[in-house]
Amino acid sequence: MVDFHDTPAEAEFRSQVQGFLGTEYDPLRTRIESERPEGSDKFAITPTTRTWFRKLSSQGWIAPSWPTEYGGAGMSVMQQFIFNEEMGEARAVQPNIITVQIAGGTIIALGSDEQKKEHLPPILSGEVVWCQGYSEPGAGSDLASLQTRAVRDGDDWVINGQKIWTSGAHRADWMILLARSNPDVPKHKGITYFIVDMHSPGVTVQPLVQMTGSSEFNEVYFEDVRVPHANVMGDVDHGWYGAVQTLDIERSSIGASVGQRQAIEELIVFSKEKAGTASLIDRNPLLRYELADLYIGALAGRMLGYRVASIQARGETPNAEASIAKLYTNELNQRLFGTAMRLLGLYGQFTPQMQNEELSALAPKGGRYEYWYLRSLANTIEGGTSEVQRNIIAARGLGMPKSY
Repeated sequence: MVDFHDTPAEAEFRSQVQGFLGTEYDPLRTRIESERPEGSDKFAITPTTRTWFRKLSSQGWIAPSWPTEYGGAGMSVMQQFIFNEEMGEARAVQPNIITVQIAGGTIIALGSDEQKKEHLPPILSGEVVWCQGYSEPGAGSDLASLQTRAVRDGDDWVINGQKIWTSGAHRADWMILLARSNPDVPKHKGITYFIVDMHSPGVTVQPLVQMTGSSEFNEVYFEDVRVPHANVMGDVDHGWYGAVQTLDIERSSIGASVGQRQAIEELIVFSKEKAGTASLIDRNPLLRYELADLYIGALAGRMLGYRVASIQARGETPNAEASIAKLYTNELNQRLFGTAMRLLGLYGQFTPQMQNEELSALAPKGGRYEYWYLRSLANTIEGGTSEVQRNIIAARGLGMPKSY
């Protein structure tokens, strides 16, 4: 059962969030947008985003989901949903999900008291960036096949290997890393979870330039990197079980329907603007149906988000449901920006970064749609491919045999 109505307390909290955003974020909006243009490095902490994060921190809202004992807001599931929804409506910059939710959440779940004391306060200040050392050239969807090795040497572990598609590694101060610590046992049982200082000798980060022109993904090489045993999270050789928890955090957080609805609304407005004697919709009446279908799709994505939040609010785990939400919203994202590019035609290929200034100036909406069309291709790969999500839905949602 899904409840779409705020309780009186939830309505009051929603009003509080809206008031805070109007008072604290709106005056910073223009500066933040000028420092973070579309397609820029989202992992960079600019002077104005640093100011904004301090305001969030003073409110206790850097980490909405963390328990108050660790400095988080201790919000209920529905408060978190409301907070994220209103942040999305305001298009406010949020602290990096990998740093706060994935790394921070994993440290809270698996870390020792000493690890929590050392690493959680800097995350709450909004001053550090974390990355996630999971995928390797030969271990993506089959993550348990990873081959980065960790060998015990006294009070240290020596790490050798390579990670790939490591989001934000070029900006990161720390990494949560999975490495094979025991090659003589079944692959799921010989993995250990580490906290790695990205400034350690032997760590090399090589950014991967994407088709968008940005380089948020990276290759990371480890050559005899020494990691103190004190930086092991959880039990040695049992890191896989912690990794599964981390993946559930990631999959339940990807795909915001608010941003999709806003993008579709902007596209509708753009399609109604006159270009010469007629608008795009006037020239192609069938476009109305495609835009209406996308808008309905965004609302359906929002319903899936409510479903996940309602399950969590009951104290249950939305395993298959989180995969359904991720699969649906990410594939909808590709449809949305595919429509945008067809609507724009050849002009959709123009970007503000083009060397020809005359053509660059013609980029519709500052090249936003061109960037997100290219970027959306990664949506059905990152955080678990669409094929992986369908397998999870089939096995855990529909009870089908694993061979399917």
